[in-house]
Amino acid sequence: DPNADTEWNDVLRSKGILPPKEEKEITEEDLVRMVEQTIDQKSKGKEMGDMDLDELNDLEDDVDEEEERIFEAYRRQRMQELKQAQSLAKFGDIKEISKSDWITEVNKAGEGIWVVVHIYQQGIPMCSLMNNYLAQLARKFPQTKFLKGVASTCIPNYPDKNLPTIFVYFEDNMKKQWIGAPTFGGMNLKQDELEWMLGQIGAVPTTLEENPRKEVKDVMTSGIRSAVEEDSDDGYE
Repeated sequence: DPNADTEWNDVLRSKGILPPKEEKEITEEDLVRMVEQTIDQKSKGKEMGDMDLDELNDLEDDVDEEEERIFEAYRRQRMQELKQAQSLAKFGDIKEISKSDWITEVNKAGEGIWVVVHIYQQGIPMCSLMNNYLAQLARKFPQTKFLKGVASTCIPNYPDKNLPTIFVYFEDNMKKQWIGAPTFGGMNLKQDELEWMLGQIGAVPTTLEENPRKEVKDVMTSGIRSAVEEDSDDGYE
């Protein structure tokens, strides 16, 4: 097995016969396993409850040194991940744009950049709610560009019935659009539901695992189904 950790494979790699072994990403589970293995090896299979004070002190010293090496490797890995995340965190707020800004801010946003554009109008409650949610999501997901623009300055003669409208772009391609309050569920919309909607198309790296609105829908459906079944049962009595 060329991927096995053997002295023979190490010799072959040093001679260039086998390619260098790829570095495996260290997970928290790996850390726990390595520490447990270290304790087992250092204790030579002896239970900690059976050790005397000197043996426990020796084990503590050995494990601390091993843990320091393991956690140092993990720390370097995390620093690299944080640096990468920081390099992507270019935005962090919602920016106001007009029609003249559209090409620069949206079409030429850049490679690998998701753009969320909210078309709104002052005085419409749903638009105000949307702006509030998007401002918070912009801070939560600074790697995504969040924009907003008054309808009359971005899309002349755009009807108020279509507001709020959200366009989602990725590398100059429109990936999704939501037009009008009903597509968001009206004023009952919650911020995590909006996050879920954006996350489903990849615009934000959400950690939500299921649609927050799904449970409510299921409860309503279940209630209706139960009522129908009860009526049916009554009809047969």
